[in-house]
Amino acid sequence: MPKSSARTSSVRRSRARRFGESTYGVLLVARTGLMGLLALLLLVAGVWTSWNTARYAMLVGAKERGTLTVSACAGERCSGRFVPLEGEGRVRPGVSMARAVAPKVGGRVEVVLKPGSADAVRTGAAGVLHAWVPFAGSLLLAALVVAGGMRLRRTAWVMGLLGAVLLGAAFAAM
Repeated sequence: MPKSSARTSSVRRSRARRFGESTYGVLLVARTGLMGLLALLLLVAGVWTSWNTARYAMLVGAKERGTLTVSACAGERCSGRFVPLEGEGRVRPGVSMARAVAPKVGGRVEVVLKPGSADAVRTGAAGVLHAWVPFAGSLLLAALVVAGGMRLRRTAWVMGLLGAVLLGAAFAAM
């Protein structure tokens, strides 16, 4: 039986191989970093887009709150008569809102008017959920980037499921 030596022999790798291995490692870190930035960009864009509508639907400090009775729908907008809930504001006949959140013709819904315009935003659970739909879409897209580019599959599943639940809740609330 041969003697076992305490020292193991190490094989020196060539300089080119060591350079290749370190370059590959740098490329892996760069890919993960770029995919992380892309996922972050998608999420920030979704929040930014959603917040333009959600701030009116969520915040209670809005000036003109009331009800909108839908009288006609054309294209992507529905219009009708706005009646304020409190003494602040006036009755307006030509207020419009997105068709996706509007009830059928003749239906009434609680809304808040955007300052300085005749655009109405639906309030309540349905309005808030619908306002966050762009963020739900960005969660779904970012989940694909996180799973494919960063190899974080569990995180991607959580992000994707949160986006799908938010979309489903918005659909169910309408």
